[in-house]
Parts: sequence; C-alpha cells; structure tokens
Amino acid sequence: MIMKNKPPNEVSERRLHAIRVLDALRLSIKDMPVPLSVAIAQQYHDDPYLLLISCLLSLRAKDSTTLPIAQQLFKRAHTPQQMVKLSQHALEKLIYSIGFYKQKARIIRSVSQTLLERFDGKVPHTQHELLSINGIGYKTANLILGMAYHEPAICVDVHVHRLANALGFVHTTTPRETELALQRVLPKKYWIEVNHLLVTLGQNLAILAPELPADIVCRLLSLVPKRVIKAIKCKTPKLA
Repeated sequence: MIMKNKPPNEVSERRLHAIRVLDALRLSIKDMPVPLSVAIAQQYHDDPYLLLISCLLSLRAKDSTTLPIAQQLFKRAHTPQQMVKLSQHALEKLIYSIGFYKQKARIIRSVSQTLLERFDGKVPHTQHELLSINGIGYKTANLILGMAYHEPAICVDVHVHRLANALGFVHTTTPRETELALQRVLPKKYWIEVNHLLVTLGQNLAILAPELPADIVCRLLSLVPKRVIKAIKCKTPKLA
C-alpha cells in the first residue's frame, strides 16, 4: 500500500523520524564495506557507463561476487564501442562465474548497442530516456542518475524496500511504491544517500553479526529494532 493523501502532520512525523535514523545510521556504517555502486564510482570516477554495466551485472548477485568480475571485464572493455566488439561467447567467458551470465551478456551487449545507435555512445541522464532502453528498470535508472549524474533520485533495491518499511519510513508493498513514498518523506538531499545507507546496513546485517566489530554492532543494535534484525535473518550477538 503506497502512502497517498497522508495528513501533512503524519508526513512530517515520518520525515523527522527518517532523518533522525539516517543521520544516526551514517555514523554507524562509516567503517563498513561500501556497496558495489560506491566502490565502482570511487574506482572509476563516477563513469556512467561503467556504473551502468556493473549494475546490470549485479542483478541477483552479491556485491562481493560482482565487483571482481566487473573489474576484470573493464580491463577488456570500458566503453560501449569496445563492449559490442566482444562476441557473445567472449563476453560470456569473461563473466561466466556470475549467475545468469548468458542472459546478462546478452543484455550488456544489447544496452551497449542501443547507446551507440540512439545516444551517440553516451549514457542518457534522464529517467525517461534510461527507461526507454530495454534491460534498464527504475532501480538501475535511478542509480545512474544519482551516482553518475548526481541528480536527486532514489534507487530502491531489496534492502531499501525492506528496511524503509521495517524502520517505519513508509508502508508499501513494492519497490516502485517505496520509491514514490520515499520521495514524499525524504528531503531531496537524502534521495541519493538513502540507498547507500540502507544497502550498507542490509548487507552487513545479512551476515552474522558476531563477525562485525563489537563497537559497530553496539551502534547498530541501539539503532535498529530487534524486529528488523529478525526480519532480515541476522543473529543478534550477545554483548558483554
């Protein structure tokens, strides 16, 4: 159920709550491994094309699996022109250790070809144009807008959708509903960052909490309700 026609005071209360949690979360995750999109942006200087390809590779795959495969691929091809010169078989061999590699190779070549044919080899910087490319959905489009072009956009993946609901920011049933609801709740300056914060939290709570440094665990457990930790199947450590 998407948030529609909520009284102004209720939206304001949600906004204050969300801001308070996100500001605290920013401090709690600062020493944690960053998500794939941040790592790629840092390594390749916010290159829109490489961010796009890494996002396509990451679908239904862990960041820890995707990052080295993306890095290896970019040594062979880091532009649409270079990518389409790779045969389907050659591209599959480069990414074969990732899930759904045959399908992903087809999508990567198709998207790259579309960029050459319709956008002069450049990644477009509007949501409408990005969504017009077969293989790109709202999640990928908003990630590119935010990370590559620094345009206010909320990228909603499973972590953002699940945690935004569990933490009480929104009450929605689909990622698209979550995106639209978060647009109402969050000031625009949080739109890009909310993905980074919630994805980092979700990825690190998805592993066994006892493996995390104790000080980080303490901060997280003071911030995140136990029902959230239980919902994402994270074991709560016993703290001295």
